Amino acid sequence: MDTELTIQQVATLTGLSVHTLRYYERNGLLAPVNRAANGHRRYSKADIDGINFLTRLRATGMPIRQMQQFAYLYQHQPEAIAQRRWLLEAHECYVQERIAELSRNLEIIQWKIQRYKELEALNQTDHQKTELIELN
Repeated sequence: MDTELTIQQVATLTGLSVHTLRYYERNGLLAPVNRAANGHRRYSKADIDGINFLTRLRATGMPIRQMQQFAYLYQHQPEAIAQRRWLLEAHECYVQERIAELSRNLEIIQWKIQRYKELEALNQTDHQKTELIELN
């Protein structure tokens, strides 16, 4: 992508609202976005890549404060690679724990579904027996 996109185009592309994009910039999650001569925002490929990464962090449950901390280090302390990695490793642990918890919950739900199927099959068998008795 060689051309820069408007805020509306980026909103459509990323699935975020214009309000959220402005919020991200206003709260330091994004570096200030370039502006056209008329003052309108113009997003580069690097901006969009950053937005997509922030979206993944948010979707995996990273709190805004941690996202701000990560963004601050990225924007103002580019040499702080280890600190950014530590933040991501801590978040990775959180995500892994969440996945394990969801897997356990899914197993219970699947067990319950199977149990209901068994009960339905028993109930249907009982109905068939009742019908046979009534026919005789």
